[in-house]
Formats: sequence, structure tokens, C-alpha cells
Amino acid sequence: MSESAGYVEHVGRVLRCTISTGAKGSSLNDDALREATGAIGAITPDDRTGAILLVGTGSSFCTGGDVRAFAAAEDVAGYVGAVARSFHTFVLALSEAPVPVVAAVHGWAAGAGMSVACAADLVVAGPGTSFRPAYPALGFSPDGGMSWTLPRIIGAARARDLLLTDGTLTGRQAHELGLVSRLVADDDVAEHALALATQLAQGPTGALGAIKGLLRDGNHRGLAEHLDAEAQSIAARAESPAGREGVRAFVERRTPRFH
Repeated sequence: MSESAGYVEHVGRVLRCTISTGAKGSSLNDDALREATGAIGAITPDDRTGAILLVGTGSSFCTGGDVRAFAAAEDVAGYVGAVARSFHTFVLALSEAPVPVVAAVHGWAAGAGMSVACAADLVVAGPGTSFRPAYPALGFSPDGGMSWTLPRIIGAARARDLLLTDGTLTGRQAHELGLVSRLVADDDVAEHALALATQLAQGPTGALGAIKGLLRDGNHRGLAEHLDAEAQSIAARAESPAGREGVRAFVERRTPRFH
């Protein structure tokens, strides 16, 4: 049963966010981003939401920003800068969300679409999916965090090559490099991504959010500081309802019931 609200809907415990539609060639939809940013920012550890699913409903996941709108703007720098800042609010919301983010990437993930894929925790794609930075083709530099996330995903040397040459990765190549988490048949991307998000949403939400936070913040800590953060986190999880249920289920040799 799904509960619809514009570009955002709940499918069980999964918050499904549409970031692009078939209109305007699957370019990033500003209204959709604002709606998704608000919904994601309202998620709390005790919320009904256990995972976020990002989708595009057109022929591609997302082909980037609305280039025709860029061309029509009187103040191009002001307009593009405002669009980037709004987009960055959305990317930060994904990073700070207390639940896992799954992206169902079909067709093209180009420009901002590739940035969104890089910002997700898990990416499901098919062999026919294509990833391309696309910014150099416009004479632009990246936004959406791509110059920060991509080197951390595929390595600095490969990221430099891909960004500077505006190269294209197939779904299979992106999987080999670690950008794609799950490679499935092209026709199965949407179904598999929803199933994965649903599986995550049924898990221990607080623990998954803590894992996500540790992985994110580990980029900025030394080992000793990070070990302290892990000790604090596991202690807090141990006394949580999910932690107590998980321990009881293990002792009683049954499947834990987290929700």
C-alpha cells in the first residue's frame, strides 16, 4: 500500500522520492528536490521511515540539470548558483538522513544525476545503465558533491580521469569500480531497488543509521577518535529497544522483530 504526496510517497516504511520525470528529458526537477528535501529532513530515528528510495520515472534516472533553463536565464551565474545551492541542500539531506538511501538507476545518470548516485548509500543499476559526469561538455565544473564523493568511491586517479575526460561508464564498469552496489538485469532495476530498500526498512533503523554515520564521519577522524565514536555508538545501540530485541532473539534462537 502506498501513500502518495506529489513527488514523494511512502511505500510501507520506504520513502520513495522521484527526482526526475519524463518531462524535459529526465532532467533534475527543482520542485521534486524541494519536496524530497523537506520530507527527508523531517525523518527522525523513531519515524515510520526506515529507508529512502530515489527514482526517476522517465527513460533515465536523471540526465542532469535543466540546460534549457540555464540558457534562458538572464543572469546565468546567479541562476546556476541558486540551483546548485538548492541541489546541495538535497545532497546534504541525503548524507545526514538517519536511514539508508538506495538509488534505482536506469538509463542515464549524467551530470547531477551521477552526483545523486554518488551521494546514495547503495546504487542498483543494470548493464545498460550509463554514468557520465557531463559537466565539461557544458564548460561547467561539477556540483552535487561529485568532486568529493567520486574519488572516495572509485579512487582519486580514476576520478581524475573520468572527470577531466568526461568519460562514460557502463553499469558493469561502474559495478567493477564500486560505484554500483548491485548489478541486476536492466528490467529488474526498479523492482530490485524497492525490494532492497524494503529489506533495509525492516531492519534495526537506529543501528543502520549509526553505521551510516560512522562510515560518513570516518573520513574526518583518526583511528583513535573513531574507535571512541564506535564504542559510544555500540553502547547506545545495546541499550536501545532494537539492541535488546536483537540480543534476546539471538539467545532465544529466533529471528529478531525490530518493527
